[in-house]
Amino acid sequence: MIDSEAISCRFLRSVAEVPQDLWNALSGPQPFLRHEFLKALEDSGSVGAGCGWHPEPLAIYRGTRLSALVPVYRKTHSYGEYVFDWAWAHAYERAGLHYYPKLVVAVPYTPVTGPRVLCGAERCGPDIIHAAAHALRTQAAATGASSVHWLFMDAAGRETLESVGFSQRTGFQFHWHNDGWSSFDDYLAALSAPKRKNIRRERRQVAEAGVRYVVHEGPVRHEALWDIFYDLYHTTIAKYGAIAYLTRDFFSRIGASVPGVVLVLGYVGTAPVAGALFFRDETTLYGRYWGGLAPISGLHFETCYYQAIDYCLAQGIRRFEAGAQGAHKLSRGFLPTPTYSLHWLDHPQFQRAVDDFLARENAGLEMTLNELNEHTPFRRPS
Repeated sequence: MIDSEAISCRFLRSVAEVPQDLWNALSGPQPFLRHEFLKALEDSGSVGAGCGWHPEPLAIYRGTRLSALVPVYRKTHSYGEYVFDWAWAHAYERAGLHYYPKLVVAVPYTPVTGPRVLCGAERCGPDIIHAAAHALRTQAAATGASSVHWLFMDAAGRETLESVGFSQRTGFQFHWHNDGWSSFDDYLAALSAPKRKNIRRERRQVAEAGVRYVVHEGPVRHEALWDIFYDLYHTTIAKYGAIAYLTRDFFSRIGASVPGVVLVLGYVGTAPVAGALFFRDETTLYGRYWGGLAPISGLHFETCYYQAIDYCLAQGIRRFEAGAQGAHKLSRGFLPTPTYSLHWLDHPQFQRAVDDFLARENAGLEMTLNELNEHTPFRRPS
């Protein structure tokens, strides 16, 4: 049956303008798209005024019924996106044009593939995707934004966006998949001998240093635990000269409200030395933030990867996404997995230049993925 009700779109100023139950009925199972997570970013000051991420969520209606939501942000920089367009911004600047602001459809600071037009259990129809694309381009033109970017978008809607002038960009991450293993030893047995030996050595070094781990599953409301984790996170961010996007208050809020929080803390005696924050849904564990204080060999790999794999095996979780970048993950059993973003620039000449760049970049990336897949860490069939 064809739904003949008219589609209309409205940009909001906050996710709080949509009741939590209505938002979550459309957001699906991934924790980062839930009302609680996005509102925690806003309420904690991790996005909003002074952060360069200004919430402008898009609500899409059929008649008077809310049918879809799109997490939209007006950006005044390109930090915290993990799809790098600094060269495009510099090209605009050299031409005497303004690249910022731009409109970004994404979850802030979260390079995780997922739906970007949220329709609940229903599959978003092409008419809804078309309406969202038209609304975003109209909003860009009306407000002086140079461009619209859909980041880490899943398969739903990509083809429709391409058909209306958005250009696809391909990237990749390294993900771990459970190939039927029931224990860490089963997993190790599937690896080649050198990789297996290296992982055992790294785990042994951490164990011999006396590190023991405690796993806290949400809700995590004990503020002392978040004090420990924030100190680990913030100290490590500062050590590497990175930007601490998230405030201390953010962690308290998500610990109390977001389903699927998994906090892993490592101690030597009673002294905390490492921690990692993960989120989970029924099928996937997502690695997001970590910190470490002690110069223990292998501490990062144990805290961020091996503890997570242990958790997945124990919980029956099939996939572990450990975050952006990190070619070192390949030798530890994480395989390259493509990611996708879609881009539209209001300036026709720059759009043509970006299209030419993407054609070359995507071809080069295909070669890189083929090469990485030839260097699988797993044993080859005899």
